[in-house]
Amino acid sequence: MRSRGRDCARAPDTASLNGAHSMRLANTLAVFALIGAATVPALALQEAPAELPGVVDTSRVSGGTYATDPSHSLVAWSVDHFGFNDYYGLFGDVEGTLQIDLENPGDAKVDVTIPVTSLAVVSEGLKDHLLRPGKDGADPDFFGPEPDAARFVSTTVDIGDDGTSASITGNLTLNGVTNPVTIDARFTGAGTNPMNKAETIGFEGTTTIQRSDFGVDYAVPMVSDEVMLKITVAFEKQ
Repeated sequence: MRSRGRDCARAPDTASLNGAHSMRLANTLAVFALIGAATVPALALQEAPAELPGVVDTSRVSGGTYATDPSHSLVAWSVDHFGFNDYYGLFGDVEGTLQIDLENPGDAKVDVTIPVTSLAVVSEGLKDHLLRPGKDGADPDFFGPEPDAARFVSTTVDIGDDGTSASITGNLTLNGVTNPVTIDARFTGAGTNPMNKAETIGFEGTTTIQRSDFGVDYAVPMVSDEVMLKITVAFEKQ
């Protein structure tokens, strides 16, 4: 039988444990504080603006020529995969121009290019397949290793009654094939970019194409022929 005194000698020192716990907690919080300070974006260190720089206000839009901000202009695409779920990817580095005539908004002109080689997907294996050359000199299943950039050039712009939506019809060239496409577009904001002080306007758009119309029919219908496109573009005044 163990004596009560020996049991008491082995009992935890509650005060010591609490002190050690507090010290560890303080050290942990200090580490997180240092990490947070090191990772705060430069913009956050500046004085925060009273409101978002971009506002859906057409009176902020001026006429003239705009060029895309490639770092903030994207085309997202999705296809149905085996009937189970949708698969998504992106094209980036979109470049081009927008011309606006405030007296004749319907005369707006859009001309943008989308480098196919900029495509991004979560699967490296799929990206390799999308850009893989054809086997034994045959045509590639998708785009091949050196695809030309896609290009969209508007032909008509119909402004909606609300002044913030538009139906943009034009010619899309993809994989060496040109077909008419209509984009449902929406004005998403205008203002001054706080980083580079550029007068900036933004738009979103959606459309659907059949990839077989552009000579890309590999694995249809297991991978859907229909491709949904969602476009988001920032234009800067030149």
